[in-house]
Amino acid sequence: MGTVQTREFVVEGPVIKVGDNIDTDVIIPARYLVYTDPSMLAKHAMEPLIPNFLEKASKGVILVAGRGFGMGSSREQAAMALKAAGVKAVLAESFARIFYRNAINNGLPVLVVPGVSKEVNEGDFVRINVSTGEVLVNNGQKVLRARPITGMALEILISGGLLEYVKSRETLNQG
Repeated sequence: MGTVQTREFVVEGPVIKVGDNIDTDVIIPARYLVYTDPSMLAKHAMEPLIPNFLEKASKGVILVAGRGFGMGSSREQAAMALKAAGVKAVLAESFARIFYRNAINNGLPVLVVPGVSKEVNEGDFVRINVSTGEVLVNNGQKVLRARPITGMALEILISGGLLEYVKSRETLNQG
């Protein structure tokens, strides 16, 4: 098995801020789980908390949260809905483990950043180097440190998700 080479992966955008304990039923309510099309899920992302979320997120945003983001029932659609709505990354104090893995597998960067809910405000502009963990707020007025994403998880994100990563590996192996 070969080694995975680390590459730089940067995302940036304005911040939409939410609080602690945002569960998967807030991210995508259960009544919408009948949809398999990510664009349909996006229409209802964060609906109970931010009714016009798709309008706010569609140009590409960074979601900032407190503790326990993605807690509750395991639903892969939560990460799919956020990504399809325009969320480029989620920064939080902590994540539910299953949401964290679902997000990586769906190509949505999720980074643990101590103090992020106190240091970053709604509307701030954030630039995240996913591979090093450096988070620049408002062109470097503040610099925060996230736990970087490295190795295979980073390669999955760069590929756009687990399915795309597997497809790219199959193509390499066939060539």
